[in-house]
Amino acid sequence: MASVSTYLNFDRRTEEAFDFYRTVFRSEFAGPVMRMGDAPGCPGAPALAEADRRLVMHVALPILGGHLLMGTDAPERPGYRLVQGNNVYINLEPDTRAETERLFSALAEGGSVESPLQDMFWGDYWGCLVDRFGTRWMFNCAAKA
Repeated sequence: MASVSTYLNFDRRTEEAFDFYRTVFRSEFAGPVMRMGDAPGCPGAPALAEADRRLVMHVALPILGGHLLMGTDAPERPGYRLVQGNNVYINLEPDTRAETERLFSALAEGGSVESPLQDMFWGDYWGCLVDRFGTRWMFNCAAKA
């Protein structure tokens, strides 16, 4: 079956972020957390630094509607530098306003609200925020009460 997931890169904070998301979404990881040290080394590549062996290579967490949120640690290295951008939001569409408010409040803790939840002209309850890890979240709830 075809599916779509969202993959997030963090600079050495993936485990912290996904432990937080696990509590917010009241979900459990889909499979084990894979570590950088679990992967075989690449021929000709330098050995992985001991400090990097515990970094997250892959983690997956079901959030809403069967959507998987996935992530990895992406520390700076020659030719690569992680830059948090404002070009992507994860859009959540909970079934109720109560669940919308719960998720919004939990994700906003330690982050910043860009637009508070409010009734919008198109009829939905809408708002957006940036969580404490720099991930941008948008909410649309069609429920009227």
